[in-house]
Amino acid sequence: MASTACFLHHHAPSTPSRAPSQRHVSNIKPFQVVCKAQKQVGHDEESNGAVSRRLALTVLIGAAAIGTKVSPADAAYGEAANVFGKPKTNTDFSPYDGDGFKILIPAKWNPSKEVEFPGQVLRYEDNFDTTTYVSVMITPAAKKTITEYGSPEEFLSQVSYLLGKQSYSGKTQSEGGFDTDAVAVANILETSAPVIGGKQYYFISVLTRTADGTEGGRHQLITATVSDGKLYICKAQAGDKRWFKGARKFVESAASSFNVA
Repeated sequence: MASTACFLHHHAPSTPSRAPSQRHVSNIKPFQVVCKAQKQVGHDEESNGAVSRRLALTVLIGAAAIGTKVSPADAAYGEAANVFGKPKTNTDFSPYDGDGFKILIPAKWNPSKEVEFPGQVLRYEDNFDTTTYVSVMITPAAKKTITEYGSPEEFLSQVSYLLGKQSYSGKTQSEGGFDTDAVAVANILETSAPVIGGKQYYFISVLTRTADGTEGGRHQLITATVSDGKLYICKAQAGDKRWFKGARKFVESAASSFNVA
């Protein structure tokens, strides 16, 4: 029967002279596993050779694994490994199921009894600032689809009451970017017409400023669609100052989560 003898040969690398400026390299002595099959008299040579080769391969595989360690970073991630525990739930928002619609409400916003627009069925506002809020309105639709109202800009002109009213009225100069006798200005920043769940929506982002200078302007996000003969409108807004101090995240998330069944 053949046996396999394995020897570890250490190769001491030559250390040629080097200039003082050369980087020092640590003296690593590589080793090589050498396996030799030794034949014993009285056994089948071919069978012994096959066994010896299998043994040699096994030893080489084992030697290759010597010194190989699996770090925690290489372990499986996720629930199976439970490295980070269970995924955390998003506590910044709370789901709200309304009459034919769904929306995410910022968790720190409170329900409000103020009714500002026709058909208003929901209003939540920031507990620190009532200028920052979200509201949903449901009214009979004058058209069968949202696109029959025209372009997003044309639709906005038909629901311009959503942009609110200013507290100042009277004669003005052309200071502060306003035209003479103008007390309010609205700039459309963005419009889109996405199809979500087979329904056509209009999305309009508007920045309004009034002569009273409240909050330096207001960012207003309007989302609208028509379903079952009803016009659904979601409006979320924040003052310009709070918009850039963290309110943008909550206003945009609320507006984009609005979904009509």
